[in-house]
Amino acid sequence: MPINTDQRPTDPSVDLDRLSGVLERFRVRAQLHHAGALCGVSHFDAREGHGYLHLLRRGSLEVSHPGARGDVPRSMRFDEPALLLYPRPLTHRFHNPPVQESDFTCARLLFDGGAYNPLARALPPVLALPLARVSGLDLALELLFAETDRVRCGQRVLADRLFEVVVIQLLRWLLDHPQEAGVRPGFITGLSDRRLARALVAMHDAPGEPWPLERMAEHAGMSRTAFANTFRAVVGQTPADYLSDWRMALARSRLREGQPVKLLADELGYANPSALSRAFAAKVGMSPRQWMAQATAQSGE
Repeated sequence: MPINTDQRPTDPSVDLDRLSGVLERFRVRAQLHHAGALCGVSHFDAREGHGYLHLLRRGSLEVSHPGARGDVPRSMRFDEPALLLYPRPLTHRFHNPPVQESDFTCARLLFDGGAYNPLARALPPVLALPLARVSGLDLALELLFAETDRVRCGQRVLADRLFEVVVIQLLRWLLDHPQEAGVRPGFITGLSDRRLARALVAMHDAPGEPWPLERMAEHAGMSRTAFANTFRAVVGQTPADYLSDWRMALARSRLREGQPVKLLADELGYANPSALSRAFAAKVGMSPRQWMAQATAQSGE
């Protein structure tokens, strides 16, 4: 019996884990950077190669972005508890009056894959929000602040893990509030659409399987035409281009881990290593071997 692709074999209202498959492949690691008061000017240089998560607990804060371009504001001011997420390296400065100390808890962020991490690429250069606006953070922040208020055994290790919990909670919130957070069409807005998310999660979990448009649409519970049009409008690219980008992000990550191209080809759904190398060169602009040599040189290994 032919399949009617206008039917909805999957109920899009059922809860779906939209993050684990991504975070298992592209981990976000945190390192406690500072806890306590900051006075005067504090400088965070993009050349350090880190992202940052800053939590303003008390006081006020003015932030500037030297050389800001595009959608990065030149300055921002906060007079209530707030968070500032920098998913990618971006030079920023905190300006705090010497007579009025503000209390912070801050962490460096390392996104596996660096600039090629799908989450880091999908987020705005800076995300700034009052803490009260982000529901679900209360318990994690209470534990984090309690841990950073005084030195105890294992404090840095535990604080790092709690920061990572805060990041995951923030990502959860972003998936449900992409417009409020100013997220552009892409990875996150796709996962924010309950129908598209089912197809995206399936592709994330099984990138090596064949993914014709009909199969993607079936996971979303949509017709092929409706799926293709909705996907392009919400994500900003075709389903085939998205799948190719996801596979190349995985390829970069696996290459850094030392995975040979021969094994990668099968894992990512390519007929042979040559097919993967051609797809990689078309997307990245160089062969896997050339890219790996460049990445190794840049990391100083």
